[in-house]
Amino acid sequence: MGVRMLVLVLISISSLSGSVDCKRPSVVNIGAVFTYNSTIGRVAKVAIEAAVRDINANSSVLGGTKLNLIMEDSHCSVFIGSIGAFRLLNQGAVAIIGPQSSAIAHMISFVSSGLQVPLVSFAATDPTLSSLQFPFFLRSTLSDSYQMTAIADLICFYQWRQVIAVYMDDDYGRNGISFLDDELAKKMSKVYKIALPVGATQRNISDLLGKSKMLGPRVYVIHVNPGSGLKILSTAYDLHMMTDGYVWLATDWLFATLDSLDSSECRSLSFLQGVIGLRQHTQPSDKKNDFLSGWKKILREGAATSELNVYGLYAYDTVWTVAYALNAFFSESNNISFSSNEHIQDMQRSTLQLGNLRVFDGGKLLFNKLLETKFTGLTGPVQFDLSDRNLMNAFYAMPQNNFSDTQQLGSVTWPGGKKEKPRGWEIAIREKPLKIGVPKRASYVEFVTEMKDTHKMEGYCIDVFYAAQKLIPYEVAFEFVPFGDGRSNPNYYELVKKVEENVFDAAVGDIAIVTNRTKLVDFTQPYIATGLVIVAPVKSTKFSAWVFLKPFSLQMWCVTGAFFFLIGFVIWLLEHRINNDFRGPPRQQLITIFLFSFSTLFKTNQETLSTLGRFVMMLSSPITGIDSLIASSMRIGFQVGSFAESYLTESLNIHQSRLVSLKNPEEYERQLQLGPENGGVAAIVDELPYVELFLANQSDFGIIGDMFTKNGWGFAFQRDSPLSVDMSTAILRLSENGELQEIHDRWFCRGSCDKGRNRGSEPNHLHLRSFWGLFLICGAATVLAFLVFLLRTVHQFIRYNRKQRASSLVEQQSSSGRSQAVYSFFDFIDEKEEAIENMFKQHERAQPPVR
Repeated sequence: MGVRMLVLVLISISSLSGSVDCKRPSVVNIGAVFTYNSTIGRVAKVAIEAAVRDINANSSVLGGTKLNLIMEDSHCSVFIGSIGAFRLLNQGAVAIIGPQSSAIAHMISFVSSGLQVPLVSFAATDPTLSSLQFPFFLRSTLSDSYQMTAIADLICFYQWRQVIAVYMDDDYGRNGISFLDDELAKKMSKVYKIALPVGATQRNISDLLGKSKMLGPRVYVIHVNPGSGLKILSTAYDLHMMTDGYVWLATDWLFATLDSLDSSECRSLSFLQGVIGLRQHTQPSDKKNDFLSGWKKILREGAATSELNVYGLYAYDTVWTVAYALNAFFSESNNISFSSNEHIQDMQRSTLQLGNLRVFDGGKLLFNKLLETKFTGLTGPVQFDLSDRNLMNAFYAMPQNNFSDTQQLGSVTWPGGKKEKPRGWEIAIREKPLKIGVPKRASYVEFVTEMKDTHKMEGYCIDVFYAAQKLIPYEVAFEFVPFGDGRSNPNYYELVKKVEENVFDAAVGDIAIVTNRTKLVDFTQPYIATGLVIVAPVKSTKFSAWVFLKPFSLQMWCVTGAFFFLIGFVIWLLEHRINNDFRGPPRQQLITIFLFSFSTLFKTNQETLSTLGRFVMMLSSPITGIDSLIASSMRIGFQVGSFAESYLTESLNIHQSRLVSLKNPEEYERQLQLGPENGGVAAIVDELPYVELFLANQSDFGIIGDMFTKNGWGFAFQRDSPLSVDMSTAILRLSENGELQEIHDRWFCRGSCDKGRNRGSEPNHLHLRSFWGLFLICGAATVLAFLVFLLRTVHQFIRYNRKQRASSLVEQQSSSGRSQAVYSFFDFIDEKEEAIENMFKQHERAQPPVR
C-alpha cells in the first residue's frame, strides 16, 4: 500500500500543459518497457523493432504518421521499471508496450491509469491485472487463468488428488497459483505451495525441493519465469525426482524457453524427459510465415536469440494493435494534447523533478480504439475481450472442452520412461513414516490396546489393518502412536479430531463411523457392522415346561407338525363312522385329514414376531426396548469414550444426569446387579461387539429389543487421503475372500464358534425339551381317545360276529378264517355307526321271542 501511495503522489506532481496541433502529426511517440536481457525480452526487443519498421514502411497504416519508439530496460526490477515508465511518459508517449513482468505491470498500471495512457502488455499474465482497478491496462496475451484451468482439468482427468506447486514469490507466481488452487478446490483436489524467493539460488531450490518430498504428493506444477525454470528442473533431476512415480507439469514458460534455444542447446536438456508443458496457442497464417522468413534474416544479423518464441509474436502484434488504434484515433481527432494535473501545483519545487509529467487528454479515446481493434496478426485473428481485457484470438474460436473420464488423450511418456500413469503421490517414506493414532484401551483390550511388556499395539482391529495393508500394491511406512493413558478408555472423538488437525496422519482402532466424525476425516469401508443395543438383567424362561406360546425351532416345528397329523388321523378314526364329512373316496378322506390337522395352525389373530422380537418374548425384563428406556426415569450406563453418550443426549434427548459412565465389564456387571433401586443402572447402552464379548460369559443379562442404530467401524484418514480409498478396496477384498471372518474368529471364538454353529439351532429358538409337558398332554389325550375308540369298536365287532354265528350256526376255525376275520374287522370299522346300529336292530327283530 505504501508503494502505491508513493506512485500516486508522483503522478499528482504533473503541472505543465501540452500543446495542441490540429493536423495529423507526422510523428507519434510510443514507449516500451521490458527487460532486454531475458528470455522473453531478447525476442521481444527484436519483434517490437521489426514491427515499428514494418509499420513505418507502410504509409497506409497511419496515413503518413511515423511511429517513434522509445524503449526502457526494466532490468527485472519493479523500481527501475517504474522509473523507465516515468521517462517514457515524460517524453510524451501516448501508449506503453509491455512490460513482460506481472509485478512491474502492477506498478506501471497505477502510473498509466493516473496519466490516462494505455498500457498494453504482451507477456504479463497475472489474472489479477484484469481487475477494474487498472482501467487503462490491456494485454495481447492470455491470462494465466486459462492455462491454470487447463492444468486443473488435466490433474482431474488423471485423478490426482494432491499436487505441489512451485512458484516465484511475486505477483506473477502467487496470483497464478492462487487461481490454480481455486480451480482444484472445485474438483476436490489440494495444493501444497512451495514459494521460491525471486532470484533463488541453486541451494535455495535444492533445499525447498528436498523438503517437498516429505509432503507425499509426486505431482509438481512449476509456474516461474523462463529464466529460472530450467534451473529448477535440473535440480530436481539431481535430487532423483525425475524418476518413476513423479509428474512434472510446467506452465507456458517452458516452451517460451525452449523456443529461444537452438537445436544443440535443446539436445543437452535430457533431464526434461517426461515433463509436460503448456504452450500458448497461436493460429498459423500466411502473414506469420512471411514474418518468420524475415525474422531469420534479422537473427543472422546479430540478434541474441536463435529462435522466435510465442511472446515475440505477441510483441509484434501488440505494436500493430497500437498502430491500428492510433489510426482510428486520428480519424476522429488529430489532436494529441496533454494537460497538467491541477492537484499538484504546490509540488513544483519537488527535488524529484517530475513536474513535466502530463495527463494524456485523448487517452480514454485511444483506449477505446484499442478495444475496438480487429485484425489478423502473426498469432491469428486479434481482438480484445471486453469483459476481461485480454487478447481474444483464435483461442476463443476453439470449442471449450472439459476433460471427462471417457475422453482419451495421446500417449504420454512419463518421467522414468514409463507409459503407465504415475500414481502421483507417495503416502509416506521411511524418513517420514505415517503417524497413526491408536486408542490405548483399558477395557475390551481384545479389540485394540498397547501391550505393557512389548509396547506393541495388538488386537483384532490391528490385525485387520495389517491384513488390509498387505493388499495395497505399494509400501507404506508407518508407526503406531498410542492415544490415551491406559487407565481409562480415551475419547474417540478427540482421537478423530487429532487426525483432522494433522497431529496424526490416520487413526486405527474400534472407531465407529458416525456423522460428527465424518465431517472431520475420511473413513474407510467398514470392516465390521455394529450398532447400539440395550443390555439389561433378564430372567430366562426358555426351559420352562409350560412355555407354549414361544417361538419354535426347526425341530419343534417338525414335531408339532407330526403331532397335528397324528391328531388329525385319530380325529378321522373317531369321526369316520358318524360324520359324513369324513367319508368318501380314500383320496378325499386323506385330504380331509390334512386340512383338518393344519388348519389349526392358522386359527389365530396374532401376528408373527421378528427374530429379535421372539427373543424378547423369552426374556423377562421391565425394559422392552429403547422407547420404554427413554420413557422411564431410570439410570443408564454407557462405556467411557463411546459415542453412545452423545447419541443418548443429543439424538434421544436423555438428560445427562441419568447417564453413568462405566470403565470396564466388571463395572457393567456390578451396576446391573445393583439395579436402579440400589444406586446402579437399569440398563447399559453400548455397541454390539462389546456387548457380545460381555455376554459371552454372562447368563443373568441379555439384549433387550432391536439394535436401534446401524453403523460400522472403520479406519480414519485425513481428508482426501488416497490411502483411504485403497484401504477400503483392501477391506472389501478381505471380506470377499473370508479372511476378515477368520481374523474375527481367531480373536473372539477361541474354538467355540464352530461348536456353536454345529448345534443346529439358533439361541433365540425354543426347543423340544421346553414343550414336553404340552406334548405329554396332547399325546396322552390322543392315546386315550384312540384306546376308547378301539375298545368300543372291538366290542361292537365281537357282538356283530356272535350275531352272525348264531344265525348261520357255522364256526370256521381255519387260519384262512382268522385272516378273513381281520379283513372283516377293517370293513366293520369302515361302516357308518348308524349302519351298524341298524344291523343290530334288524337282527334283534329277526330273533323269535323267548318264552
